[in-house]
Amino acid sequence: MKKALKLAAVLLFACASAFQAGAKDWLATDFGAKADGETLNTAILQAAIDHISANGGGRLVLKGGDFVSGTIYLKSDVTLHIESGARLLGSLNPWDYVRDPDAGWTSFVFAIKQKNIGITGAGEINCRGFLVATKGVDYCHLGLIKDDLKLDRLQEGKRPENLHFFKCEGITIKDITLRDPASWNQQYDKCRNILVDGVKVDAKSYWNNDGIDIVDCSDVVIRNCDFDAADDVYCFKSHSKDGVSENILVENCRGRSSANGIKFGTYTLGKFKHFRFKNITIYDTYRSAITIASVDGASIEDVEIDGVRSINTGNPIFLRFGSRREGAAPCLKDIVIKNVYAEVPFDKPDAGYMYEGPVEDLPRNVCASGIQGSPNLRIQNVRLENIEIIYPGKADKNYAYRGSSKAELEAIPELEKSYPEFSNWKELPAWGFYIRHADGIVMQNVKLTVADVDYRPAIVADDVNGLTLKGVKIVQNSADKKKKQIVTNNVKKFKNKK
Repeated sequence: MKKALKLAAVLLFACASAFQAGAKDWLATDFGAKADGETLNTAILQAAIDHISANGGGRLVLKGGDFVSGTIYLKSDVTLHIESGARLLGSLNPWDYVRDPDAGWTSFVFAIKQKNIGITGAGEINCRGFLVATKGVDYCHLGLIKDDLKLDRLQEGKRPENLHFFKCEGITIKDITLRDPASWNQQYDKCRNILVDGVKVDAKSYWNNDGIDIVDCSDVVIRNCDFDAADDVYCFKSHSKDGVSENILVENCRGRSSANGIKFGTYTLGKFKHFRFKNITIYDTYRSAITIASVDGASIEDVEIDGVRSINTGNPIFLRFGSRREGAAPCLKDIVIKNVYAEVPFDKPDAGYMYEGPVEDLPRNVCASGIQGSPNLRIQNVRLENIEIIYPGKADKNYAYRGSSKAELEAIPELEKSYPEFSNWKELPAWGFYIRHADGIVMQNVKLTVADVDYRPAIVADDVNGLTLKGVKIVQNSADKKKKQIVTNNVKKFKNKK
């Protein structure tokens, strides 16, 4: 009940933020802004925002055309309202964007330590990020900008995001389309009381185009949104050891990615708790529909994912507990994933997209879902309920091979310090689920189907204390009927109930 009240409070806080203090509308054109798609309106739009904030608040309205601008800052009690048919377009000159000293990032629209702010309307914010980013590379070649990555692309923080809100409270982002950022799309860092509702994201024009990044924030609602992203769709991070992300609700959303769908990580330094996901669709996605990874010292607990439809996605579920940093004492526990339907393809699920996922993970056959801790960092209390996953099979042991004997299982490398992706181990010893270094794992009403022959068993559990299977059904190809489909090694308190 306490958790339900917390989530109700999230909704109330976020909805309340939609009602800004000042209801007056101010037209951007009345301040002299030009909607001609050419005039640089940065100074005019900033002056308008400053004026509205200083005079009781209200909405700055963009209507009837394309308003070009560099970086602008939202101020308290101001909503930027972009009507249908209007666009806020990013300048094509990289020098028109600010790298904010507090946020440490570059963005098209900033809000720094403000309250009761928003962006609404059926219009569009378009940073034109591909053109901005490639011009930035040109300046690197001229020696005017330092190329930190040495990869012929600017570091993420030097490329403009569409939105970056830092230490703000009372944020409403509603009905807007966010298109073509040069870096992450929308980042909320150390903010409170956030509502993102009915937003459409088209962010697949350049590297690191995440759908939405929530960093050390609390009381957040994301709902009724549609994401098409080159990088992770829903990305939850912590950039500081004292950071806390809590009371997060994501519901009625759909997304596609050339990386992951739901993603905890990869920066995971602080605490994550009280997360709820409901009615989520993930499709044509390269990596995992669900990734929950703690590898930098974070505590992740009390996460419930209820209702996921994952179609043509490379991996359904990946839980990872590792350690890229010394001295951390984190946890990954109390995870519930239920009511999931997933179809895993044999071929690359994001083939043809401009920034599709890499191929360096090969050689490997199609990977199983994973619950993978480390010897001293054990995943605890995971419940998988009402899950159906259809795998393609066709694993070829001559292409990639991983046996399931005791010696072969214990020889699998730990990779505790690696970047957490399900494909790190290349070949895994199971086609359905691989569970390692975990305690208190329950799989109830789980159906695993393999469409073609696969040399591996369905489920492999290694070093598990407490594994309960209730109503687990394995549907295999007729050629595999005699093969043992559940393999355990060093498993204590194992129960398999039909």
